[in-house]
Amino acid sequence: MTGSSRGRPHWGPFVTLVALIVAIDQATKAWIANELSGGRTIVFLDGALRLVYSRNDGALFGLFQGQVAIFALLSLAAIALIVMFHARSGRSRYMTLTLGLLLGGAIGNAIDRFRLGYVIDFVDGGLGTARFFTFNVADACISGAIVLLLAMALRPSLVREADDHATGTPADGSGEPGPATQGPASGG
Repeated sequence: MTGSSRGRPHWGPFVTLVALIVAIDQATKAWIANELSGGRTIVFLDGALRLVYSRNDGALFGLFQGQVAIFALLSLAAIALIVMFHARSGRSRYMTLTLGLLLGGAIGNAIDRFRLGYVIDFVDGGLGTARFFTFNVADACISGAIVLLLAMALRPSLVREADDHATGTPADGSGEPGPATQGPASGG
């Protein structure tokens, strides 16, 4: 993965983040199913943002409808890969956050696929009849993780810089504090 951060991965924060995402995702989906499954819509910002109950038996953005069994199995494979990648990511906080978002989202949607046979989506944005894709908390976390992975691919130093900033290590990797953080100079 990164190779720049040696040591054991941050399992505690990783598992906590994943559990928090899954809990929020499942709680919001349960609330939406209870409140809006009858066709009711909650409108915000003059209709630019709506909460609606929607069933997605396809993939991200409603692609490949009706393939729920395939995506349920692919979800299990993705979950295993994400855990494996985190195990190899070293002590990278950037990767812990990124892979935690990805895993939390994958588990949240996998629970729906196995339990219900479809994924509950409910956030719908757009203007008038021009609507964007309807999504949920898990989808938002997956999308955020994809943005972080793309940013890392375009600028790999982001991982090191984020980890160096979090630990107080200088970005040059020297392990020595810079002039601004050294103590007062000894005068002669």
